[in-house]
Amino acid sequence: MKRIIATLAATTALASPALAEFLDVEKDELKFGFIKLTDMAPLAVAYENGYFEDEGLFVTLEAQANWKVLLDGVIDGQLDGAHMLAGQPLAATIGYGTEAHIVTPFSMDLNGNGITVSNEIWEQMLPHVPKMEDGRPQHPISASTLAPVVEDYKDQGKPFNMGMVFPVSTHNYEIRYWLAAGGLEPGYYSTQDISGQIGADVLLSVTPPPQMPATMEAGTIYGYSVGEPWNQQAVFKGIGVPVITDYELWKNNPEKVFGLSNKFVEENPNTTLALTKALIRAAMWLDENDNANREAAVEILSRSEYVGADAEVIANSMTGTFEYEKGDKRSVPDFNVFFRHNATYPFYSDAVWYLTQMRRWGQIPESKTDAWFDEVAKSVYKPEVYLKAAKLLVDEGLANEADFPWDSDGYKAPTPAEDIIDGIPFDGKTPNAYLESLPIGLKGDQKVVGNDIQG
Repeated sequence: MKRIIATLAATTALASPALAEFLDVEKDELKFGFIKLTDMAPLAVAYENGYFEDEGLFVTLEAQANWKVLLDGVIDGQLDGAHMLAGQPLAATIGYGTEAHIVTPFSMDLNGNGITVSNEIWEQMLPHVPKMEDGRPQHPISASTLAPVVEDYKDQGKPFNMGMVFPVSTHNYEIRYWLAAGGLEPGYYSTQDISGQIGADVLLSVTPPPQMPATMEAGTIYGYSVGEPWNQQAVFKGIGVPVITDYELWKNNPEKVFGLSNKFVEENPNTTLALTKALIRAAMWLDENDNANREAAVEILSRSEYVGADAEVIANSMTGTFEYEKGDKRSVPDFNVFFRHNATYPFYSDAVWYLTQMRRWGQIPESKTDAWFDEVAKSVYKPEVYLKAAKLLVDEGLANEADFPWDSDGYKAPTPAEDIIDGIPFDGKTPNAYLESLPIGLKGDQKVVGNDIQG
């Protein structure tokens, strides 16, 4: 029935000369992939609210086993597009891992992640954690409070293991950022050793998001960095404590993107515009009226075909709060942002930040010029497609013109020091100067040779 209605709507709309060009999609049957995380919400909402159908698109959404399977599906054409880690299109395009030109016309959200430790580790951290007047921990919690615990494990000859979801994931770069800001070495990559554990105080390894709580409960890892609802799941299960959200780590940091092969975009420009329009509408719905639709979004996401976690667990962060320990629920209205703060616009500066982190930890083994960072960002992030889709929505009366950054050069204003946990500002236009300002990590012509940093 949905398909019949959509076909009728498309046929009716095609009769309007103003819309005909943009409803003439090259491919109307599409399959999109996602991982079971709350930040896949724009896809679920665009499907459930009929926004894809409004564009004449008949979409199937399919959960994927892990991020590699998802990326491979987009590359080989089994998936037309997917909810992706922001680092995936960049890494693929520069040939780190699987090489393919992947692009994004749409950023899916800001924030949404956290770092959780097991109850045992939390008890060992607590003596070092500052307290508020009411006795609760003072947030954000620095990794310097974890450092004595890691040192104790090292003295006992025990490796300190933590999990992240993928080598080029936001979660990997965020936990590395947090550890380094607290004086801990999170380890390096080299062309010979892609473990990311060279010289590490904390050994980071890959665990798929839904498996994080169980892996920590089993004692295989002592903590992890992951998106929701898997931090809140640890609280509900009584097995761990989230120590910091990424909003506290770096205010309004970029998260997932919607990834497509460059070949798909070139062959299907109108389809790309249409799906981008649908996703923008979904993001708007998720944030409109001060998150008034979030309870409805929670119900959608809790379904087994989407995230499949208990609605109560998903609601803990999706509705503007975050629970650090049982009963310690605090207001974090921007924990999940889908449209505010130009969340959906694919800024080049966001791409540049991910590339600096790849360089910082050795995934990009040699130094690159500032111009190289800019060039790669512009080959992957496609704000021109986004703005064209936004203009169509404005013309159709479905969006407000004031909500989009029409005059942007693609770069955000520099992120100020007070918005980042280590107090080091970030300017996407000067990536090498930024790398030089970070006390831990590769800079200049440094490279990893064997187990040493040279240069």
